[in-house]
Amino acid sequence: MNSYNILYMKKGITLLLTLTLLTGNKIAAQTPAREKLDAYRIAFFTRRLNLTPQEAEKFWPVYNEFQAKRNSIQTERGNINRNVNQNELNMSEKEMTEAADKLISLELQEANLAQEYHRKFREILSPVKVLRLYQAENQYRMILLQELRQNQEIRNNLQKKGPGTGGEFRDQSGMGL
Repeated sequence: MNSYNILYMKKGITLLLTLTLLTGNKIAAQTPAREKLDAYRIAFFTRRLNLTPQEAEKFWPVYNEFQAKRNSIQTERGNINRNVNQNELNMSEKEMTEAADKLISLELQEANLAQEYHRKFREILSPVKVLRLYQAENQYRMILLQELRQNQEIRNNLQKKGPGTGGEFRDQSGMGL
């Protein structure tokens, strides 16, 4: 075996171990589509950051905690926006002011959360890997948006042409979920 094959096998084993550690009992509670996205996200970030097994073991629980807190803030912000959109004509000026103040408060909470977890990520990862994390988040988001657009086009075409198969999530290397 040449060194390339050994390196490739080590990365595969690292990825498999990471997936096994992180998915644990959560898999039973998730939908198959969510499982695929989570596995894809883990593989995508692990590959982009070139995480060692030791880094992955420390990184993923912290990153998942960060994501959960950030998602909670974003959900609350979405709920406020949805409520305002649906009830704006019936809201008092005081209610509108409170909603606007709460939205700004949530923006500040999200910024403070990012700052807090930036420090935590720096304790686990090298500065270059922390920077790659932020780049990987943007790349991941762009890839998912691109796939959603493509899948919407596929669904639209299928509705016009009849039944068939849809697309999968793929990163720039063509790796599907």
